[in-house]
Amino acid sequence: SLAGFGSLMQDVLWCFSQVKGTIDIGVTEADIISTVEFNHTGELLATGDKGGRVVIFQREQESKNQPHRRGEYNVYSTFQSHEPEFDYLKSLEIEEKINKIRWLPQQNAAYFLLSTNDKTVKLWKVSERDKRPEGYNLKDEDGRLRDPSMITMLRVPVLRPMDLMVEATPRRVFANAHTYHINSISVNSDYETYMSADDLRINLWNFEITNQSFNIVDIKPANMEELTEVITAAEFHPHHCNTFVYSSSKGTIRLCDMRTSALCDRHAKFFEEPEDPSNRSFFSEIISSISDVKFSHSGRYIMTRDYLTVKVWDLNMENRPIETYQVHDYLRSKLCSLYENDCIFDKFECVWNGSDSVIMTGSYNNFFRMFDRNTKRDVTLEASRESSKPRAILKPRKVCVGGKRRKDEISVDSLDFSKKILHTAWHPSENIIAVAATNNLYIFQDKVN
Repeated sequence: SLAGFGSLMQDVLWCFSQVKGTIDIGVTEADIISTVEFNHTGELLATGDKGGRVVIFQREQESKNQPHRRGEYNVYSTFQSHEPEFDYLKSLEIEEKINKIRWLPQQNAAYFLLSTNDKTVKLWKVSERDKRPEGYNLKDEDGRLRDPSMITMLRVPVLRPMDLMVEATPRRVFANAHTYHINSISVNSDYETYMSADDLRINLWNFEITNQSFNIVDIKPANMEELTEVITAAEFHPHHCNTFVYSSSKGTIRLCDMRTSALCDRHAKFFEEPEDPSNRSFFSEIISSISDVKFSHSGRYIMTRDYLTVKVWDLNMENRPIETYQVHDYLRSKLCSLYENDCIFDKFECVWNGSDSVIMTGSYNNFFRMFDRNTKRDVTLEASRESSKPRAILKPRKVCVGGKRRKDEISVDSLDFSKKILHTAWHPSENIIAVAATNNLYIFQDKVN
C-alpha cells in the first residue's frame, strides 16, 4: 500500500474523481486518451485524445461543507486542437491525434499550452470571459450594422455581467518543419523557446516566430539504408536553458549543450548501460528502446523507461544507471507472443512525484507501478471501474508467475494486454495522480486520515 507518498507504503490512494461525459463516451478510437499533463500549479489537468480534442479539468476549491471532496477536478474547457489533414505531395494522411501537451507557466489571468500532432505544434490561449460589451454606436445588440441615418447621438459602451465562458483560441501555429512524426515537445526554462523532436531531428523554436525554426540535432544519415537508430524522446533541463537530453531506440541517452556549437550532433555526455551477454536474445534491441526520458525536478537525475524497466541515471555517471526498477519482469517469458501482437512496441511513459522521491509508470491489465526511491519498496495498483468509486481505497495487486496462485493474485496468463496504462501524470506539489486507461481518466489522491 501507499503512504502519503512521502513515507510511501502505509496507506493506499483513494479515487475521488473520474472523468465525466466528455472523455468516457464509448470506446471508439477517437476517444482513446493519448497524453495527460498537469499545469505548473496543479490546478489544471489537460488530456489529449486520438480524435484531436483537448479536455482541460480544473480543480474545485475545497468546500467547508464537503471537506471529503478535497478539490475535485471537473471539466473546465473542451476544444478541438487538431483536425485530420492530407499531405498531397507525399500522399500521406496526417492524423489528428494529440501526441503531447505542455503547459507554459502562468503569467496573467489566461493559461497557455502547446499541443502537437505528428506534424504541427499549436500554442493555445485559454481564458475566461464573464462580461460583455453593450451599447455600440454602429451596431445593434445582435451585431447587425445600424442605419447611419438613425444614429443621432453618441453612446458610451458599457460592460455587463454574463455567464462565465471559457474560450480557447489558437495564438500560434508552428507547421511545416518536420518530415517525420513529432514524438516530443519541451518548453525551455527561459520560457522564450521550446523544442520539438521527431524520429531523426530536433528543432528549436521561438514562441514569437512561427515560420522559422533552428535545427539543433540531425541524425539522418546520407544513405537511409545506414539508419541504425531513431530519436524516441527529448526534454530540456528544468533549470539550465542550454542543456537538453534525447533518447534513442538503441537504449542510449545523449546530453547536449547548446553553448558548444549551433548543431548539437556531438553530445556532451553519453549514457549507456552495457548489455549482459547472458540476457542477449532476439528481442534485446526492441525491449532496450527507450520510450520516455524525464529530468528530475532538481535537474540532478534523468529517468528513462524501456519496455521492461525504469532506470534512474545520475548526470555525473554515464556508464550505468544508479537505480533500476523492474516494472513487469514476469513478461520476459512472454516476449514472443507480445511481439506477435505488437504489444512489444508499446511506448510507456514515466513520471516523478514533486519531490523526486517516488516514480510512477504504467503496465498492462490497467496496472500502474510506483517505486519509492528511499525505501526501495514498490506497489502495483489497478485503475478500474470497480475500485473507482469516491473514497474507495485501492488494494495492491500481485501477479503470479507460476506455481500455486493465491486468492488475491492474478495469473500472468490471464493479463489483458488490450488494457494498458501508457500515460500518467503527477501533481507538481501534492500526492495526486492522473492515470489514463484507454478512454477513461482516473484521478487518485492519497488517503485522508
